[in-house]
Amino acid sequence: MTGDYNNTIQFILDNKIITVDFNKESLKPTTTLLNYLRSLPNHKGVKEGCGEGDCGACTVVIAEQQNGKIIYKAVNSCLVFLPMIHGKQVITVENLAERNGKDVKLHPVQVALIESDGTQCGYCTPGVVMSLFGLYKNSKNPDRIEVEEYLGGNLCRCTGYQPILNAGISLPEDVGDRFTENEEHILELIEEIRDNYKNVRIETLNQKYFQPIEIDEALQLMESNPDAIVISGSTDIALKQTKKFELLETIIDLSASDSLKKFSETDNEFIIGAGMTMESIKTELQSKLPVFSEMLKVFASKQIRNLATLGGNIASASPISDTLPLLFALSAKLRLITKSGEREIAIQNFITGYRKTDLRKNEIIKAIIIPKQKQNVITKFYKVSKRKDVDISSVSAGFTIELQNGIIKSIILAFGGMAETTRRAVKTEEFLLNKKWDEESIEQAMVILREEFTPIADARAGEEYRRNVAANLLMKCFYDQKNINFA
Repeated sequence: MTGDYNNTIQFILDNKIITVDFNKESLKPTTTLLNYLRSLPNHKGVKEGCGEGDCGACTVVIAEQQNGKIIYKAVNSCLVFLPMIHGKQVITVENLAERNGKDVKLHPVQVALIESDGTQCGYCTPGVVMSLFGLYKNSKNPDRIEVEEYLGGNLCRCTGYQPILNAGISLPEDVGDRFTENEEHILELIEEIRDNYKNVRIETLNQKYFQPIEIDEALQLMESNPDAIVISGSTDIALKQTKKFELLETIIDLSASDSLKKFSETDNEFIIGAGMTMESIKTELQSKLPVFSEMLKVFASKQIRNLATLGGNIASASPISDTLPLLFALSAKLRLITKSGEREIAIQNFITGYRKTDLRKNEIIKAIIIPKQKQNVITKFYKVSKRKDVDISSVSAGFTIELQNGIIKSIILAFGGMAETTRRAVKTEEFLLNKKWDEESIEQAMVILREEFTPIADARAGEEYRRNVAANLLMKCFYDQKNINFA
């Protein structure tokens, strides 16, 4: 990359390459895809409900090239900055039906929703349609559970969910719709964009936005822009603009760096690239580390998981993170990188305080390393929240318990929502070590656990409630696994 700013991005919309020149158009590099689409005359089907990824009214589908194929992802357009769609195809509700003069042929997804009476006022319907389109392109003969997963991020205030679920369950198998038939052409357009612009580098009057492809380039940019905000999925940082109306002056966007999206494993470890999305990790670990995949099923929504990355989630150091208690329990390590080299650190040492980490100047998370579990180990994750889907934890917990002949030989009890950071119940762990894995030991430990934390009371839960829930989750773990007696 040279020192020049190209100030231009390209993407595909309505089957043609769209060029956005930030020098000529009254757009910021942090203009959201939602607001951009709403500014166009023929793409107003996308709606703004919450502006923070909770309601799904702004859902669109992004098609991108992966290993020579097109993959389709439903995302919340209110969380996507325009440069993030560089080199990708944007599909909105207006693109689904085929039009030939006055004749209109609806897409199978639209037909299913009509036939199931799945729409009423229509405000949320475009987002529902696009989530169902994502389902249609990624699943064959989905059951109710899978349909609920795809629609978990879509609110509908007047229709009622059953007709919408019926539409998803009744979807015909995708035997090759016009999007499939057009994929070769889309791949050609994506390649053309890549030939025109590789790295994105934008500077306007008040903002700079960089999207490097290589890690070395990202590290160089961090060195020359020490105050830059580093993003990967932007599902957290975007709210600074959409909800707090902050000006994000300099952004380094790692979402185009494929080297941060790699997954690998050795005989002893899983190595997860920090730029892998939550949804791709969920798929990758479904059979390899089921407890992690199960945790991600209740992490936000499909649309957010298609954007959010594990590295970004860890770096935010949230005290109510769903991933951190389980990563603590799994004894995960982080591989961190700067221009001068790499280092590894245990994740529990990485979180140093409320929203604070051990990241050094110009350092980024490169990978998350999770040791493979032994055969005689119980690993569990629990989340307690007011809603099952798209909700913040009141209390979350990650447990790892190693048993030998019914005796606890090692134990990690990590909790979110109980302190200013994710924290282990060290006193309770010490009490249970070398104790029998039985109800009496657990009941005694619960007394200690209730007094080990001093949680706050807030809109999600009171202090006493949190204490009791944390203790009860330990007992729940016992009852879930009480018949296990590893030799």
